[in-house]
Amino acid sequence: ETDSGVTGLGEAWGPCAMVVAALEVLKPYFIDRNLYDHSQVPPYFYAQRYHLGIQNTLTSCLGGIDIAAHDAIGKLTNVPVYQLLGGLNEKRVPVYASDGYFAVHPKSQLVDQLKSFVDQGFRGVKIKIGRGPTDDEERVALAREALGPNVLLMVDVNGNYTTDIALQSMARIEDYNVHFCEEPLAPTDFDGYATLRSRSPIPIATGEALYTAHEFKRLMDISGADIWQPDLTLCGGLSAAREISTLARLSHIRVSPHVWGGAVGLAAALHFTSAQAPWPHTDNVPYPMLLEYDQGENALRNELLKTPIPCIDGHLTAPIGPGLGIELDWDAVEKYRVN
Repeated sequence: ETDSGVTGLGEAWGPCAMVVAALEVLKPYFIDRNLYDHSQVPPYFYAQRYHLGIQNTLTSCLGGIDIAAHDAIGKLTNVPVYQLLGGLNEKRVPVYASDGYFAVHPKSQLVDQLKSFVDQGFRGVKIKIGRGPTDDEERVALAREALGPNVLLMVDVNGNYTTDIALQSMARIEDYNVHFCEEPLAPTDFDGYATLRSRSPIPIATGEALYTAHEFKRLMDISGADIWQPDLTLCGGLSAAREISTLARLSHIRVSPHVWGGAVGLAAALHFTSAQAPWPHTDNVPYPMLLEYDQGENALRNELLKTPIPCIDGHLTAPIGPGLGIELDWDAVEKYRVN
């Protein structure tokens, strides 16, 4: 909240108790500081508290505050956040349906679910794999049959594999036209990613668990992934995401933001994605800037806004009002409040 009464909304990833504690640590760095100087705080904080590292809830909370500051500045200047990030490039953002979780009756439930996504207009779908190469092929074959040849199919291993097993799995599924394989290895197995990407027949995506541009710089230096997936509520907010995007563009790497949180984080990711310059500069690559749109049950995404963000024909549009362009439903906030 600013001294003029304007309030910005932000979202930070992490357990509630840790977020509350981290915010108490960070408060003195922001109170009485000029709102427009907010981006000066993270580098100063990291320099002063470098023993704490960057892989922690403090970084997530710095990102949440960064998102809130952008929202407040947008409200004060009466412009949407995407204008603060460089201007609107993509009004309608293509999204892929992220679901395909393991179920009690995986075959029937997976097929029905994927067909419903196609009926809703999604041009891309991501499913879970990671229970062994044989099971991976069964699920991917089932998914490809349900989706048909024209819908993008992505798979997510959630870091379950070693390099050797990941290569075995990819050899089994490469003929099913998989758009990318997400987090085949543990997120910090940088050596493994360097080896895997050099040998993989499928594009590699990772980054949802990486903090700040520093970790993405390391991923860049080893050529560890084809697609980067920063999560704005974890990596350091909109400012960090812009730094990460610049690194990616300089290295000819695609960016596909990870979104698996609440409505505020989704709105921030939409503004970020809407403002990104297109890459690759060709119409031959389908949806180079795909945004994740989780389809699991999530009240913090579906119920917190007075006006939910609609998904129409597989696309989302960044709200056009000042700031993030969203307004919380405080009755819903109260319903799910922890602290």
